Amino acid sequence: MELADVLDSKSSPGNRVRVRPPPPAPKGCHIDSPFIFLLFYFLFLDNNYKGDIMCTAVTYKTKDFYFGRTLDYEFSYGDQITITPRNYPFKFKFMGEVKEHYAIIGMAHIAKDYPLYYDAVNEKGVCIAGLNFVGNAQYSEYDDMKENVAQYELINWILCKCKDMKEVHTLLSKINITATPFSDKLPSAQLHYIIADKNECITLECTKDGMKIYNNEIGVLTNNPPFDMQLFMLNQYMPLSPKQPNNNFGCDLTQYSRGMGAIGLPGDLSSTSRFAKVAFTKLNSKSSDDESESVSQFFHILGSVDQQRGCCEVADGKYEITIYTSCCNADKGIYYYTSYNCHRINAVDINKVDLDTEKLYSYNLIEEEQIYFQN
Repeated sequence: MELADVLDSKSSPGNRVRVRPPPPAPKGCHIDSPFIFLLFYFLFLDNNYKGDIMCTAVTYKTKDFYFGRTLDYEFSYGDQITITPRNYPFKFKFMGEVKEHYAIIGMAHIAKDYPLYYDAVNEKGVCIAGLNFVGNAQYSEYDDMKENVAQYELINWILCKCKDMKEVHTLLSKINITATPFSDKLPSAQLHYIIADKNECITLECTKDGMKIYNNEIGVLTNNPPFDMQLFMLNQYMPLSPKQPNNNFGCDLTQYSRGMGAIGLPGDLSSTSRFAKVAFTKLNSKSSDDESESVSQFFHILGSVDQQRGCCEVADGKYEITIYTSCCNADKGIYYYTSYNCHRINAVDINKVDLDTEKLYSYNLIEEEQIYFQN
């Protein structure tokens, strides 16, 4: 059995892919449906999908456009909300120095005064987040016919240069992403990316087959498997609904609980389950255009895949948790976040600093719970 051309017709030209067939199934195992085929492939045949750091990213739109993610891991690298002003000198490995660019705000690890962003948005509303794609991400060697950008520079390069998704597509058509590490201690990360503005969202993946750009209409990304396969597996959840189900059995049955229209929606912490769970939650979410209600709803959406300490053991006594959850109003440049030990929504506003300077602004995450006593 072979699955071919699983991308829909709206995907970017030239990026229709064929899923490579797996080895034959073990004797006595019959694979007679596309979903079982994929499940068999991911769970038993491809070892690349083991040991993946788990993160989830989504977009959301009311009156304004919102973009954010969870970062799930067992420890923090020293994350800081970081503002890069317009005149901070970016020194790119192959592309030289860029002294003037769009201002950027997001979550980053700062190494040698260089912001290594996990997720960020520029002052024009272009957003990007990198999520783990271990075993599948593969970058290229230097290509003197392209604009070469190291993997760790990609977020900064895009946000420096692009004011909208049209410019993002133009930039991506010219670049070659290399595996050049930031340093000996910070090798290149195996990531894929969700990139969006208020009008469009795409997924960018670099694999052994080259760079692929997918139209991401649902505005969701998790981790493995590749995006086209994640999207394909949503087919099995098509009947799910926020409404109560119809009784099709022809006998007297009782709807004994609310929420039965979504029976079958996964609740585990695997990347495929989180993809389906957060897609269902996001696409059925309702809120007003009010800023506080929109932001609150965004955190509720990502809260549907929040990781609690103790539920995902990665080593003896070590557990993956949601270290932080972010929500950026891309129209206003306000970066909201919560941390594992502080559920209060905190915020940093890009417009409240001088954006025409050269020095980075950084803010430590609030890590202690803030409890408001009412009496």
